[in-house]
Order: sequence, then structure tokens, then C-alpha cells
Amino acid sequence: IRPLSQHYAIPVYAQHIDAVTPGAHTGHILPEAVRAAGARGTLINHSERRLTLADIDACVENARRLHLESVVCTNNDATSAAAAALRPDYVAIEPPELIGSGISVSKADPGIIERSVSAVRAVNPDVKVLTGAGIQSGECVKIAVDLGTCGVLLASSVVKAADPEAVFRDLISLL
Repeated sequence: IRPLSQHYAIPVYAQHIDAVTPGAHTGHILPEAVRAAGARGTLINHSERRLTLADIDACVENARRLHLESVVCTNNDATSAAAAALRPDYVAIEPPELIGSGISVSKADPGIIERSVSAVRAVNPDVKVLTGAGIQSGECVKIAVDLGTCGVLLASSVVKAADPEAVFRDLISLL
């Protein structure tokens, strides 16, 4: 986080924080350490690091206290609604079976995006919604935005690409 946040003018997010405060928490990722390293925000509850609702709440509160943007990852519309009640900055709907698969949620299951956007807005219209899982093209991004999300959450399509810049350009090409 530190080298990227110091050398590039882009917001850097941590992949995770733990629901702990400074003290005896060996092996945990302190939100304060993430902030001190220069992160602007953090993911919370990614499918590869699922948390309890109480831990998600504590992480969102710690992020808010430290002025870190929070992105709570969810796997369905009911979880999206529960996450919205915790008042994160973003809820990112990502069906785990599609993450890194190359199969876009925008095309495979646009209904989960629509339902999640509706569920989040019904609970807290101030929480922004992102779409993730298999997002790989400008078409995927356009579908997600047309369905009501404010953007996408992705990694695999860029980090696995032979030409990441070309992938980025394609991702924004239809906006």
C-alpha cells in the first residue's frame, strides 16, 4: 500500500482489515496500520475472507473513525440489504462463484444486480453499489451501470492481462 500510495495519484484500498483496535492482536490487520500506510479505503467481507455481521459492523465503524472508505462485499441481495444498514460507503455485489471466472455477473445474472441495488436503496439510499465478479469488458461495465450501480469492483481481468492498460481502456470505453 505504502509504495503505491506514495508514487501514484490514485486511491489505494486495502484488501481487508480486521475488527480490532490497537493492542494485543498479533497477526491481525489493524485499520490504523492500513491508514498509516496511505490507503484511502478498504474492502470488508470479501468472499475469500468472510466475516460475521458483528465483525463487518466493527470494521465499517473503524473505517469511518479513521476516514477510510469502506466497501462491504456481499454475495446476494439479502446480504446487500444487511450491509447497507451498517452504513458503509459502498456495497459491492459479487457472487463468489463468478469471481475470477471470466464469466461476468452483468451477463450471467443481471437480476442479482437489480435486486441488490433495490435492496440497498430501500435500506439506505446514501450507500453506493458496485458490481463485481467476472467483469472483463466495457460492455460488462455498461450493463452494471445501466442496472443502477455506480461502478465496478474488479481485479482478475486486469492483473491477469498481458496488456493491463488496454483492458482499462476497454473497461471505460462505453461510459
